[in-house]
Amino acid sequence: MIAGLDVAAFVAATLAEDLGGWSGVPAEDAARDITAAACLPPSARLAARFVTRQPVTLAGLPLMPAFFHALDPGAAVELLATDGDTVPAGTTLLRVSGRARALLAAERSALNSLQHLSGIATFTRAHADTIAGTGAVLLDTRKTLPGLRLLEKYATRMGGATNHRMGLFDAPMVKDNHIAAAGGVRAAVAACKAAGLKAITVEVDRLDQIEEAIAAGADRLLLDNMAPDGLREAVALVADRVPTEASGGVTLATIRAIAESGVRYVSVGRLTQSAPAADIGMDYAD
Repeated sequence: MIAGLDVAAFVAATLAEDLGGWSGVPAEDAARDITAAACLPPSARLAARFVTRQPVTLAGLPLMPAFFHALDPGAAVELLATDGDTVPAGTTLLRVSGRARALLAAERSALNSLQHLSGIATFTRAHADTIAGTGAVLLDTRKTLPGLRLLEKYATRMGGATNHRMGLFDAPMVKDNHIAAAGGVRAAVAACKAAGLKAITVEVDRLDQIEEAIAAGADRLLLDNMAPDGLREAVALVADRVPTEASGGVTLATIRAIAESGVRYVSVGRLTQSAPAADIGMDYAD
């Protein structure tokens, strides 16, 4: 399962949003789907399968049993693929059977989660494949939807990226506003070191800032919004004294040239900001 995620709490909150509340009593909560409750008796049964209608890299499948079991503890859920798999269009990802009211009430919440996370994983895989062989490492960023960071960063890992810092608490990064507020690069880095921080990244967006940042004690340089030619110059100036990371404005069309500049890392906010949802549906099974 996804490390650090309270699956039961996530599922309950997601279902409650769609059902207008949450009691924790499966039959009562399933009955909040007023359409299914009107159309189907409590005894009605349903079998269905989740099918992808496009090639997709998967993320979020382990959440699916929790959604259906929350509303029908006796539902049978069979996962037919694994997160991180890349599968063709038409692949059946899982089968589910159980109480019809419960399955229909959980359908949209389960699909939304799987479509969103698999969309991120698929988009990430496209970026990772595009820079394969360059030696550059693909990173995600903190540009995630509020409340979904653990899940979205999990999805980027499934797509082949490496997680950058999870938040403001686990790795220092001195950016332009820190530098301005602290009174300069040297002052900002010195303050971080005085606080006992290690592996300090410093953002630079001009070539003439590189020597100052390294002299100040930067352990890594974030080369922000530089074109490939500028990145190559920056990498030459750094001369392997510290690792370099390219960031800002990276797209699927530009990432290969950026990675070929010689930087060690390429971070891409679009992995989580701009990934389209995967086209996955729940189809009635005879």
